[in-house]
Amino acid sequence: MAVADHKKDPDAVLDWVWDWNEWLDDGETISTSDFFVTVGLTINSESNTTKTATVWLSGGTAGQVYQVTNRITTNAGRTDDRSITIRVTER
Repeated sequence: MAVADHKKDPDAVLDWVWDWNEWLDDGETISTSDFFVTVGLTINSESNTTKTATVWLSGGTAGQVYQVTNRITTNAGRTDDRSITIRVTER
């Protein structure tokens, strides 16, 4: 997953999904998933399946840009991060 720029209204509570299918080897699955966000966004909830990770976010200030990072560890012992940027705008 490449770094991408996404938009969010300050009042919205939205989900973002990281799809790790292309990165995972055959038979490899996500064992743990953690999300990290720039101060100002709030993680409402996070979850994962064996191939994807999902975070629900709220908050943010219009005109600000935030980074959200998903860090996974797999059953093969590999760890990697993928990040997106979220641009908060009145929509």
